[in-house]
Amino acid sequence: MAKKSRSKGASRAAFRLSSPDIRPNGPIAMEQVYNGFGCSGRNISPALKWSGAPAEAKSFALLVHDPDAPTGGAGWWHWLVVNIPAGASELRKDAGRADGSNLPTGAAQIATDFGSPGWGGPCPPVGDRPHRYHFTLYALKVDRLDASGGTASLAGYMINGNAIARARLTGKFGRKK
Repeated sequence: MAKKSRSKGASRAAFRLSSPDIRPNGPIAMEQVYNGFGCSGRNISPALKWSGAPAEAKSFALLVHDPDAPTGGAGWWHWLVVNIPAGASELRKDAGRADGSNLPTGAAQIATDFGSPGWGGPCPPVGDRPHRYHFTLYALKVDRLDASGGTASLAGYMINGNAIARARLTGKFGRKK
């Protein structure tokens, strides 16, 4: 049986997530850090851009999670955005306003572990080693998810069940004693 070969032009670029505000595995600036719980950042969500998304993506979802938070294993959800339109290729800086006014039309936010929707920046305990903040963008096979009123875990379950691809960017932040 002969293998079909692809022409060089037929290969698809890798699905990538990047930010002008956070370099891969680099530090997260005070502009993005939470303002509360002993932290004094500006709590402005970073700009995010993506490329190489699958052509069959019907929408996107973004999950921002700190797996290092001392919560008994659950980590901490910092930002959840669903129903990002398929034609979008970025979230502008400060898109994470609680009222959703800077999100692309149709996109919605789910309550974070801070108890409300919108960007909740890093604020790890003083003296912990720097925590990792995973920004994971999912390309979805559905136009929209109805996760309104649900928890971060329910949204994550629905997102993962409909994902066809994902791209990740990780930033780090710690507070010294």
